[in-house]
Amino acid sequence: MRHLKILTWHVHGSYLKALAQLEHEWYLPTRPGRPEGYGGRTATFDLPAYMHEIPAEEVRNLDLDLILYQSERNYRVDQFDILSPEQRRLPRIYLEHNTPRPHATDTRHPVDDPICLLVHVTSYNRLMWDNARTPTCVIEHSVVIDPALKYRGDLERGLVVVNCMQRRPRIAGLDLFLHARAQVPLDLAGMESAALGGLGDLAYQQLHARMAGYRFLFSPIRYTSLPLAVIEAMTIGMPVIALATTEVPTVIENGKQGYISCDSDELIAHMRRLLADPGEARRLGEQARATASARFGLQRFIGAWNTAFSRAISLQRESHNSSVNRHEPLLSLLSHERKTGI
Repeated sequence: MRHLKILTWHVHGSYLKALAQLEHEWYLPTRPGRPEGYGGRTATFDLPAYMHEIPAEEVRNLDLDLILYQSERNYRVDQFDILSPEQRRLPRIYLEHNTPRPHATDTRHPVDDPICLLVHVTSYNRLMWDNARTPTCVIEHSVVIDPALKYRGDLERGLVVVNCMQRRPRIAGLDLFLHARAQVPLDLAGMESAALGGLGDLAYQQLHARMAGYRFLFSPIRYTSLPLAVIEAMTIGMPVIALATTEVPTVIENGKQGYISCDSDELIAHMRRLLADPGEARRLGEQARATASARFGLQRFIGAWNTAFSRAISLQRESHNSSVNRHEPLLSLLSHERKTGI
């Protein structure tokens, strides 16, 4: 499709890295101090030159084709702060990264707009959100990892990759991580992980290089979209041990790509098994890599997003044409009255 000029906010760095594989002109608003959503390119992600930073106060001067919202704050607050009225009427997409809260089934999505395309990152999310009138589609994740990077698994430890666990302890499974870490060797990486004795917030490429040495990835998250760390680990060729919740059971089968269960003690038993058997870990990791390649490949992701852009533009065009058609009879009548003097 033609190159578009798209405004979006920096909400999830790893996902932004994947979006950067779509060769459009992207604009990321910034503000002094880099507050939430206004971090721009950031130092931990190597983004291409066509992802531009722009001061938030200059956004309204841009000639844009499409707006991509990525959070409720973007939709309810930011658009009115930085976009012009004309820009707010452009084709628009809301990318929903999260599962519904507070209730898993009875939460109405903040967007209720038949002209806005609502993109969910898993089928589970689309199923559980009350999407009201908003048209929806599902675009599953992809990740950008050096294809030369391969799983080694020589370190007899497991790795957990979760950002800001302390801020959402039950959802992120902080208690499950601490329970498992007391029984098997586990390290934690991610934002604010150093406060829990972890490795800290590693740069994207550095994280993957470190990840490849661990025997397995453990995902203790109870309730979220499919964690990107799970897809990253599988892409490297690393076995995954995770809770059997949300979309995870559609990705990992017991004894194939890793192990899943809602019983934390059962998961710990699987961790011990892989720590004792690196050959079994490699076998599972090979199948995990094949699954990730087939399901979460970048070309599929790029194609799906370009289709979504086309659909969002069509929704806006169809709405405009429908509005014109609704007013045509009245306009024709007024024109006739002017001509006849009625």
